[in-house]
Amino acid sequence: MEFVHMKDMRASGVEPINTLSQYKRQDGVGYYESIKDAATNFFFDYLPKGVYVFEYDVRVNNAGSFSNGITTIQSMYAPEFTSHSKGKRLVIK
Repeated sequence: MEFVHMKDMRASGVEPINTLSQYKRQDGVGYYESIKDAATNFFFDYLPKGVYVFEYDVRVNNAGSFSNGITTIQSMYAPEFTSHSKGKRLVIK
């Protein structure tokens, strides 16, 4: 697929360690990672068929029980092609 956007919502109890948006390459896929207040956005020019794992480090900044947001992925050319993950509960002690 071409021109794909993936948005990963973060729990409010964590903050990303890397705060600079930048272009990256992983497993032969190039993408732009944009760090925002509540989410990390990934923009792909081209995403070949396959299974991928995208990770980034976060730091705990509050204790408590938080709702981790969902991750959505959507084609920018054909927005009807979209999917999302399940929400999770994050408990920080």
